[in-house]
Amino acid sequence: MLSESHGSPLTVGFDIGGTNTRAGVVTGDGDIIDSRSTDTPHDADELTAAITGLVADLRRDHKVAAVGVALAGFLDPDCEKVRFAPHLPWRNDAPVKAILEDAIGLPVRLEHDANSAAWGEYRFGAAREADTWVFFAVGTGIGATLMHRGEIYRGSFGTAPEFGHLTVVPGGRVCSCGKHGCLERYASGTALVDTAVEVASAGGYKGCGLYRAVVDKRASGHDVMAAARRGDPLGRAAVATFADWLGQGLSIVADVLDPELIVLGGGVSSDADLFLDRAREAMAHDIVGAGYRPLPKLLCAERGPDAGMLGVADLARELAEERDKAC
Repeated sequence: MLSESHGSPLTVGFDIGGTNTRAGVVTGDGDIIDSRSTDTPHDADELTAAITGLVADLRRDHKVAAVGVALAGFLDPDCEKVRFAPHLPWRNDAPVKAILEDAIGLPVRLEHDANSAAWGEYRFGAAREADTWVFFAVGTGIGATLMHRGEIYRGSFGTAPEFGHLTVVPGGRVCSCGKHGCLERYASGTALVDTAVEVASAGGYKGCGLYRAVVDKRASGHDVMAAARRGDPLGRAAVATFADWLGQGLSIVADVLDPELIVLGGGVSSDADLFLDRAREAMAHDIVGAGYRPLPKLLCAERGPDAGMLGVADLARELAEERDKAC
């Protein structure tokens, strides 16, 4: 017998990454009641087939009304086409929404992964009832979302806001976007390794357990965080520098947007107890009018890696409800 919601309709939310694709059946209360996962294909037709197959599998046990797909990439303002997804095979305004709706036979909602996670936190997590707020996702890179009065701000062409690519060091570290000195190259998980290398090269850390792994370029951002948690002086120094850069980036966000709340998400946020207080102090120090204006509240995301799946499933639910009203 198919499971179904007796209130809001059940929807499927997808979190599509470069290596793994996850799908979950989500209730109107933000609970994932079933899930599936598979490797992410790197051919467009194969990716469509994989998504369709996971939905078909979940529909055997659940009465699903719509599907949401969260992905990293640039979408058009109407969230119907994928202009570019760096880790996926969709390019050049690929009509992904129409393709998937035709293959699945249900309404499909596309959304950027940071926007999806932000919506998940807004509906079911740390940003409930927030009016003007920013989601700041720190992981391999930096993703961000601005929400105002329950609406996601996309900009004129659907790409806003790219806080991770604000230039904080002119002529600084090379970024994958082609620019130099982007915030992402100083306040992300991958940037943490480069910071550890720079700190180690300044001297005084040869006796640290982390030193050899950093110098030999065998350390990951996770290794640096783990070392800091153990009390390793090199790890602690690198994380402190990371926190200062993060705080500077957040102060720029606060200067431009004046939000009431900034929610820190992404994989790095799981270690926020190591750096959040220092980042908050750096933001308070660097902000325009420091000491004479209210500061945005800085919180960690509550829904973790499920936020994107929950958010895009909830956005897809709106499509199902609109369709039901029209019938």
